[in-house]
Amino acid sequence: MVSRIDRPGRCRVLVQNPQVMAAQDTGATTPARIHADRAAGTLELEWQDGHRTVYSSHDLRWLCPCAFCRGEAGLPGWLDTSPTLTPEQTQLVDVHLVGNYAIAPTWGDGHHTGYYPFRLLRDRCSCPECTSRRVGQPPGSRNALEGTP
Repeated sequence: MVSRIDRPGRCRVLVQNPQVMAAQDTGATTPARIHADRAAGTLELEWQDGHRTVYSSHDLRWLCPCAFCRGEAGLPGWLDTSPTLTPEQTQLVDVHLVGNYAIAPTWGDGHHTGYYPFRLLRDRCSCPECTSRRVGQPPGSRNALEGTP
């Protein structure tokens, strides 16, 4: 159902069987292909509806949803303090699938407790089309591209 392929050049491609995934969910939050390019520091997701999302490792680290980074029990998390992230903290070392609903990156500083659900990754897509949908502006408008209302 899921296979991991390590490729030369420090790339990892996580491939999901399209027939199995289509039977489970044909929505916009199911990736058809996940490509983590560790050398380039990017994570690319191609969704079953044909959309494509690309995250830089820096942006992906800022999205970390774990309790340490986001806080818990009403207490702020580490990322809430607006730290300056070091290159080691944004170095994407590895990525693993978590069931059929999330990925779990491992970072250069050893951090590995964040599970990034596919829904979160699709909801936070920063392409102009998705940004404009979130802010209620037509795609290509100045405000949509800047992310302001």
